[in-house]
Amino acid sequence: MSEEQKQAENRARPTTEEFRRFVREDWAERRPQATGQSPAAPYAAARRDAVSAAFPGDRLVVPAGGLKVRSNDTDYVFRPHTAFAHLTGLGADREPDAVLVLEPTADGHEAVLYFRPLGERDSDEFFANARYGEFWVGARPSLADIELELGLTARHIDEFEAAVAKDAGEVTVRLVRDADRELSATLDDARVENGAERESLVELDDALAHALSVLRLTKDEWEVEQMREAVAATHVGFEAVIAELETAAELGRGERWIEGIFGLHARHQGNGVGYDSIAASGDHANTLHWIKNTGDVAEGDLVLLDAGVEVDSLFTADITRTLPVSGTFTDAQREVYDAVYAAQEAGIAAAKPGAKFSDIHAAAIKVIAEHLHAWGLLPDGVSVEDTLDTEHGQYHRRWMVHGTSHHLGLDVHDCALATRAEYMDAELEPGMVLTVEPGLYFKADDLKVPERFRGIGVRIEDDIVITADGNENLSAAMPRSSADVEAWIADVREENA
Repeated sequence: MSEEQKQAENRARPTTEEFRRFVREDWAERRPQATGQSPAAPYAAARRDAVSAAFPGDRLVVPAGGLKVRSNDTDYVFRPHTAFAHLTGLGADREPDAVLVLEPTADGHEAVLYFRPLGERDSDEFFANARYGEFWVGARPSLADIELELGLTARHIDEFEAAVAKDAGEVTVRLVRDADRELSATLDDARVENGAERESLVELDDALAHALSVLRLTKDEWEVEQMREAVAATHVGFEAVIAELETAAELGRGERWIEGIFGLHARHQGNGVGYDSIAASGDHANTLHWIKNTGDVAEGDLVLLDAGVEVDSLFTADITRTLPVSGTFTDAQREVYDAVYAAQEAGIAAAKPGAKFSDIHAAAIKVIAEHLHAWGLLPDGVSVEDTLDTEHGQYHRRWMVHGTSHHLGLDVHDCALATRAEYMDAELEPGMVLTVEPGLYFKADDLKVPERFRGIGVRIEDDIVITADGNENLSAAMPRSSADVEAWIADVREENA
């Protein structure tokens, strides 16, 4: 449910009956919000069928979540819960406070979407409600619009509580708990009143959340196409940043300039950024999740840009390029960059059907360890094999502490509730979408590394889809090798000269 906004009494407007009558009069017939079925609808229906088969006879409740107050009487832009988006096909900012219910039937489940439909023009909501009213935030779909667009049953949200409590003592009710905590508390009480044991509720709900997370491990053809669109939009954003690198170096807080340029194109190309962009110049690149982006950009710096566009369907890219502001790597920067590139090449080569997800990291980190050993950074007497020993080694993790890969889709770190057996130890299958993102991070104050490397941080990240005979790098059009990156920067600058 949406958080409650503070309503300032001093902003109240007098409303007379005469005005009410006047504002309701003489409006043209509304145009329908939907003119046909969404391309996502048949794929969402297939996903619902899979969930239905996993929980026969259970009532499954998947809320979209509600509006979150940003400050006083203003809200953050709404984003529906991932499971809700996956099972309905709704994206962007749709539909706050909606709840998808899979109602058990004799032959499976009926999908019912409870939501707040368009208010009638004879209601005060039409002109007076600044949070939901058409005058303030635009028209919402009608019940008929949703049924046409999504191919399921639509009902008013006011009917939800009675419907979900119906026969609750006889039907097992499962809920996606983290989507809407207030709704969860209310439904927990209702389930207990109807005979459920409170201690069992979390376990019941966790099983549903786990199943919905695992369902996203393998993408269907529509989802892969959404990933292609997200990557293509991200490519546009990166080239816009490259065109502005020199400007960023001239301005104070150039990292913010880079973040803003990418955000502009993310919002124009899609729904916005898929996560807070990392625009890290110089030593800031060695802070893995540097999202403050408050630093200056200097001519000789490397800028590590980790960013992705989230398209309207909410699928997001996740790409990193490390770019020399001057357009050319120094010898030391190139040495580190080429080591990371070699590690990424090994990781990408390991990503194929039948291999384990963990094989990607194993292949990449071995190359990282070999370079660290060759540079003399590992302790005396420690071999590459020694440091890769998970029980007694791991010295290399001082300079690459994170994993090399993660699943990607509606969430930037998708399928997070999968077990280790389903994730790290699982075999890769066609349709899985993954990142490959090794890095090396030599902090400016790290006395264990040569002075020439201090302050250099490099990560290279691409988005790949596993295919029947290997993988496809969805972001292959974005140059990766040091020489190709230099040529890329030169080409973009020439085009924008």
